[in-house]
Amino acid sequence: MQINYDFLDNFTFPKTAMTVRNRIVMAPTTLRASLEDGSVSDNELQYYRLRAQGPGLIVTEAAHVNDLGCGWEGGIAASDDEHIPGLRRLARTIQSGGAKAILQIFAAGRQSTTAILRGETPVSASAQPYPRGENDTPRALSHDEIVQIIDDFAQATKRAILAGFDGVELHGANLYLMQQFFSPDSNRRSDIWGGTFEKRQRFGLAVTAKVAQTIEKYADRPFLLGYRQSPEEPMTPGITLAESLAFAQKIAALPVDYLHLALKDAFQTPFKDKGDTETIIAHYRRVLPADMPIMVAGLLKQPDQVERLMDEGVTFAALGRELIIEPNWVQKVMQHDIQAIRYAMSPAEFDLLGIPKPLEKWLLTRFRHGFPMTTDPEFDPQVPWRVYKPAITVSQRPIDPTQLMTLKPKP
Repeated sequence: MQINYDFLDNFTFPKTAMTVRNRIVMAPTTLRASLEDGSVSDNELQYYRLRAQGPGLIVTEAAHVNDLGCGWEGGIAASDDEHIPGLRRLARTIQSGGAKAILQIFAAGRQSTTAILRGETPVSASAQPYPRGENDTPRALSHDEIVQIIDDFAQATKRAILAGFDGVELHGANLYLMQQFFSPDSNRRSDIWGGTFEKRQRFGLAVTAKVAQTIEKYADRPFLLGYRQSPEEPMTPGITLAESLAFAQKIAALPVDYLHLALKDAFQTPFKDKGDTETIIAHYRRVLPADMPIMVAGLLKQPDQVERLMDEGVTFAALGRELIIEPNWVQKVMQHDIQAIRYAMSPAEFDLLGIPKPLEKWLLTRFRHGFPMTTDPEFDPQVPWRVYKPAITVSQRPIDPTQLMTLKPKP
């Protein structure tokens, strides 16, 4: 039976006169494949080229707005005018397939290391260490540095405009710097940038307003502004859903075209309040204006699953790992060929699908949950879309003979 899915309908943004061909978004995927100076590489262009034919929007991986904002080796840079030519190639590659190109911009804050920053100490709202991994303790930003970073976001937006992108997305999620200012865990300041709930919102609102002003001043064509948000934090103290909803209402009052929710599961309920059985997207839909577009990411795979998301009042479905596995997902749905959609990766297909080696390594380790491999013992071809948590085997490092201790006989 052929189904005419609603998510294949085009959409025109109410605040900006831009129409996209469908409601499917390629979610920002950290490729870690840029050159050492942050320039766009041919490997990245090939990855995007293979996936530009289907989605209505493609959001790039996060591009850092200044040198201290870099969060990983191989990250894209939007920190200097010298990167505009490479960014232009990236925008044109995405647009060549008919998708709108959105440059996600961010600063990593305390989610970085001195090694990644080439000897510089990571920065954050306060000198609070990142609670996961082995990141260095950051230093607290001064007032003047905060003002400069707000301008850095604006300058990165101007570069995106000059490079020909169709919009920018502010990365205020996933525990990066914009979220670090909003979080009571990472923001322990007592000045105008922290200390109370109202003051913790100031940095994100200031960045958004400055970027919106930059778009109004420099964009000579429709140009989108999105904001990505993580609704809750697991740590205590941490961001609560109630705080995020209140903040989202303020974001929606600015010239922002969509709100992007970063969820582990698109249909999840609040994890801090186990008694709350209402989905997070229902909470947002209730408090936001009816015409405010919402984009949601979180283990989306099957067409029926995405259609259900539309029924819940979501405007855009952001597919990440599924578009890594199946670049032609949208085309197969359009051609009523959903039985041909792939939901699992064969180890032999990484090169075929243009996946850069750093991303391949990431997918086989940290991101294995929700990324099924056809060779997994848990993989069931009868239900290839099933999400499971595989056992991750870490290969042992080869022995370095120069580091071996030599046992000498006693004299």
